[in-house]
Parts: sequence; structure tokens; C-alpha cells
Amino acid sequence: MKNGNAPKLEVAESAVTELRAALARAGVILPSLGIDPLSYADPTDRPALIELGRCTAETARLLAAALPGEG
Repeated sequence: MKNGNAPKLEVAESAVTELRAALARAGVILPSLGIDPLSYADPTDRPALIELGRCTAETARLLAAALPGEG
């Protein structure tokens, strides 16, 4: 993540880009992945939330398979 002084939108966009790339390496695409507009518009210093969105059952299974198992 970028430094703590970066604007809220820049930090959120960077996080979305990093997550999208990591998921793609695992063969997972979340079509609704993006920044939650309501949290971004919040005038407080709270960080913007990242929307993971909806996905198909197949995508959910791919995502579950991409996560590390019990070790």
C-alpha cells in the first residue's frame, strides 16, 4: 500500500489493482471488484472500502481453492 498521506482514492485504487492482479494470477476474476462509492465519499478520514461484489458459484469455488488450506 502507498504511504499514509496518499489521498483516499489513490490508496483504494492501488489496493483494488493489487488485489485484481493477485486474483488473476490465481485464475480468479471478480467482475464487480471496485471501490465502494459511499465510503469513498465519506468526508471523514476513514479509508474507502473495497467492494468484492457478487460472483458465480464457479468463481467462489476458484477463490476458495486459491486460498491456503489448513497447515
